[in-house]
Amino acid sequence: MSNVSESEIRKKKKSRKKIRKRIIISILLLVLIGGGGWLVYSKLRADYKVTYDPYTATTGSISNSLSFSGTMQLVNSTTYTASGEQKVKEVYVSAGDEVKQGDKLMRLSGGSTLEADFDGTVSSVDAAAGDEVASGASLLTLADFNHMKVSVRVGESDIGNVAVGQSCRVTVSSAGANYDSTIDKIDYVSYTGNNVAYYTTTVYVDTTETKNIYPGMQATVTVPLEEANDVIVLKMDALSTARDNTAYVYKQAADGSMTETPVTVGVSNGNYVEIKSGIESGETVYKIAEKTQEESGLASLFSGIFGNQQVNQPSMPGGERFSRDGGSGTRERPSGSGQGGSGQPGGR
Repeated sequence: MSNVSESEIRKKKKSRKKIRKRIIISILLLVLIGGGGWLVYSKLRADYKVTYDPYTATTGSISNSLSFSGTMQLVNSTTYTASGEQKVKEVYVSAGDEVKQGDKLMRLSGGSTLEADFDGTVSSVDAAAGDEVASGASLLTLADFNHMKVSVRVGESDIGNVAVGQSCRVTVSSAGANYDSTIDKIDYVSYTGNNVAYYTTTVYVDTTETKNIYPGMQATVTVPLEEANDVIVLKMDALSTARDNTAYVYKQAADGSMTETPVTVGVSNGNYVEIKSGIESGETVYKIAEKTQEESGLASLFSGIFGNQQVNQPSMPGGERFSRDGGSGTRERPSGSGQGGSGQPGGR
């Protein structure tokens, strides 16, 4: 067994320490170089162009409502028939004539006379003087076109917002007619279609002032829910929504920077919304229309070194530099976006 001097042992230990030190230094240098390069790459990759769409608030009225479709139907309609084998002696009316309750319509053999049961219009005359008619034969039809009704189906999700006596509007588009009315009856015995329960709701309509309204015409019943008059109104598209479901808009400062401004909203009809606070009438606000990432040539070089990895710059509050884009009404700025303010888009 060879003998190793104490001096040689110390030399070997010293040599190993130097090697370890060099390895550690090399590792640290690699980490620093890699980290520095990654930071430069991240900074270069995080350069964005942001385009904004402008929206201007106005003063006006806004409302939301429920709408249901149905058809116009007669309330009063009667067809007069022969009570036995008879002969028509005389006919007092023609189709289209308006009659009052009690007016004579037709005289038959045996002395019997047909009289109008209600005010209405003679819809058809099916027999002429001298005709022999069999028992049950149709003689004449009388209808009331001045008082009609429309029945609509109200689904289970909306029936809680509808009640007897509630104001509504009936629109017959084909005739260009609108009628203010109320909900007269709700049949709460439901029927089911497509796994949804429906309830029949009836609205009576006085059509006295309008001609050419007939049964079978398509009608829409509109039930108003909320309404706000002389308020600040903004298009719904102008609102941005934060993670906590609050609403905000972007405003442009005097220096051209964009900052987020919280807004409080009220009645909404799906296209426009009432603004209760945060925006004045006539004020222009903005919403991000497009965010495009711009990568420089040096960033592409780093991309080749480190791989095609997505790098996002941390969110920053508004206030960065902006430039006007050719007078198109849009705004551009580098990357960075803040968090939303208070307010939530509401209404239907």
